[in-house]
Amino acid sequence: MLFEEGSVQFNSEAHRMQQLVGDETSGGWESCWEQGLTPWDLGRATPIILHLHQTGALPKGRALVPGCGSGYDVVAMACSERYVVGLDFSHTAVEKAVELSSSSPNSSYFTFLKEDFFTWQPPELFDLVFDYTFFCAIEPEMRSRWACRVQEMLKPDGELVTLMFPVLIDLSLPHIPVDSFPFGSIKLSSSS
Repeated sequence: MLFEEGSVQFNSEAHRMQQLVGDETSGGWESCWEQGLTPWDLGRATPIILHLHQTGALPKGRALVPGCGSGYDVVAMACSERYVVGLDFSHTAVEKAVELSSSSPNSSYFTFLKEDFFTWQPPELFDLVFDYTFFCAIEPEMRSRWACRVQEMLKPDGELVTLMFPVLIDLSLPHIPVDSFPFGSIKLSSSS
């Protein structure tokens, strides 16, 4: 365990989510989505993705969003120059993404699939992979497989855009507990 008991404050929703994800018999991620325990879900597109899309900084072509959840980023990036595939392991997450995006004016430029990122074989390679917390949500021993899969799915000149929370934290550094981040992680403060 990375944190000593009581060293970091967890909100009850994040704690319950951790219990479900850690319990292999419960269907972890699916149970979280079924119970609405999704503290990582911003309820809107990620601001940096909106900025990158609006400024034309994202590659055109095909894009993949593994662990797409509610699909806000998929919809935000989709346009006539970019077809986006949202992938999630949870059936409930994919259903929610489809429901939330059903009236989107750019709906012909994206799709949602219930697939396992580690076993799915895309029919074509991607120009862009956008990962927002998916890497952080997988077990540390799976992270090298994540890197291999991203490399396998990207075209040789493709781009990876990833936003992740700290995965290794030195608790001796000055920090402030942040209970709204996924997994009750902490945000390091910039001053002591």
